[in-house]
Amino acid sequence: MIQTQVRLAGPLTIAAIRPACQADVGPLSDFFAGLSQQSRYLRFFAPVTPGPELLRKMSGGTGQGGAVVAVRDGVIIGHAMAADQVGPQGTRTADVGVVVADAWQGLGVATALINALITGAQARGVTSLTMDVLPGNRTMLAMIASRWPAARIEGSADFVTFRIPLPRHRQRRAQTLPADLAHAA
Repeated sequence: MIQTQVRLAGPLTIAAIRPACQADVGPLSDFFAGLSQQSRYLRFFAPVTPGPELLRKMSGGTGQGGAVVAVRDGVIIGHAMAADQVGPQGTRTADVGVVVADAWQGLGVATALINALITGAQARGVTSLTMDVLPGNRTMLAMIASRWPAARIEGSADFVTFRIPLPRHRQRRAQTLPADLAHAA
């Protein structure tokens, strides 16, 4: 995945969405430290700040899925990651987590991050997403319900799990020229 520019809600608001990398460990530490306790709680189900090992994983250092960041003026404003799992019949599922800086929430950053994760997941052969969401995270619950109304929902007292099937990824086939035109080229 390469860096893409996305237009967010609001006048002339553009952010870059790109894969996270090891150089992001420090900036991710600053990003998570700058989140409100509530935002960290909604992302991690506890008001924690990630330590060095988790930051390494969140910067794409595990090779077990994908991690992307949203960047505006050189500062990380959002993070999302997918942890791939292989099921009993070889089906691949990605467990997804996303968080956006408080000042940037409600502007489409989470949607752009999830879109980037889905593209990468489909390219890796992932056929479904799993998302655990706290019952009090009304914004994320509403976003998932509106985007994937047919998602399978499993609830518990602690969180809601969404199981979302993904359409098959279609790779573009290289166009081939007929033999007589190939020789002329």
